Amino acid sequence: MLVPGKPANEAARIDALHGLNLNSEPEERFDRLTRLAKRLFNVPIALVTLVDKDRQWFKSCVGLDATETSRDVSFCGHAILQNELMLVPDALEDLRFHDNPLVTGAPNIRFYAGYPLTVPDGNKMGTLCLIDTKPRHLDDEE
Repeated sequence: MLVPGKPANEAARIDALHGLNLNSEPEERFDRLTRLAKRLFNVPIALVTLVDKDRQWFKSCVGLDATETSRDVSFCGHAILQNELMLVPDALEDLRFHDNPLVTGAPNIRFYAGYPLTVPDGNKMGTLCLIDTKPRHLDDEE
């Protein structure tokens, strides 16, 4: 398993994240988004994640009972290092994730698609992500 790196502007990113005052309470505006993503992409799990210093927590979560994971095992920790969609068609075949406990155990991630959520100052706070328990690809329309 490859632990995600940290952006060069990590301290500023964390300060910006905390400045958003997005506590862990659910908000319908985010829940609508994850319900829609789950339905549109026909995946069992859709999340809005926020990547903090040592954890990623789920601002909205559909299809999963957890509220957070360690940043060290997070897929989203990798996704915030990119400017575009991070796509993992089959986590068992990806060297970054093949032995990740989120792949080898519950929730048994096989497919991951995560797009970084960027605030106006350019900091990436987390992701909108789709997760499936079976390998898959996104087609051109998706």
